[in-house]
Amino acid sequence: MQSAPYQDGATFIGANFETRDVSLLFSFDGISPQHVQECRRQISRVFNPKDGMGELTLVDQNKTILAVPRKVIYNDDSHNLWPNRQRVLVEFECPNPFLLDNYISGEQMAYLMGGLKFPLVLPTQFAHRGYQRTFTNVGDVPTPVEIEFKGPAQNPTIYNRTTGEYITVNRELGADDILLINTAFGQKRVEIQRANGESENAFNYIDLASSFFQLELGDNLIEYSSNNDSTLTRVRVIYRNRYVGI
Repeated sequence: MQSAPYQDGATFIGANFETRDVSLLFSFDGISPQHVQECRRQISRVFNPKDGMGELTLVDQNKTILAVPRKVIYNDDSHNLWPNRQRVLVEFECPNPFLLDNYISGEQMAYLMGGLKFPLVLPTQFAHRGYQRTFTNVGDVPTPVEIEFKGPAQNPTIYNRTTGEYITVNRELGADDILLINTAFGQKRVEIQRANGESENAFNYIDLASSFFQLELGDNLIEYSSNNDSTLTRVRVIYRNRYVGI
């Protein structure tokens, strides 16, 4: 919010989500006090924050959220009929607050030839080329994309015609080279995997007017091109829809 002198109320500028806190509560029954200790040791090992980011999956919702365990709390349920029952509370923090589809959405874009044929003596065809495909974001917020550009290509460019944004990498790809682009915040990546197995950081070759676009809500018309206009170029766009809740 932003307020100006003598303004009633405030002006809404925008909103950001905080990190999401998630708790997991469960219990287990040990065979003996020693078995309880072994189980606790295994649980602590699994939920070790030093192991970094993990995934919590809501199986019935087909959704996933990335999470880091913060702490594990054990409560003795000895007042129950089963003397070796333990309750466990695991607290997680989710840096990315959005729930993701368990599956990855995406399609390969390729050179297509189509047109109209007329029954003449000589086979005549008015053809057109298609390098476009519509990708639909059915989530609640814009979502980043990963792009795989398989050569050959010169100065490959990928457009989001819906938003008017594009990414151009001023490099040449051989027939067996692959350009990888990731537009996710904090994970931005522009890399060329050469046919000889070497990887080249291509960040410095991005056109200055490029932007790491995301898929907006609904339909997004994505298009690619290269200066050599090769019919052998293949482009794959993948993404995961993001949701604010279930």
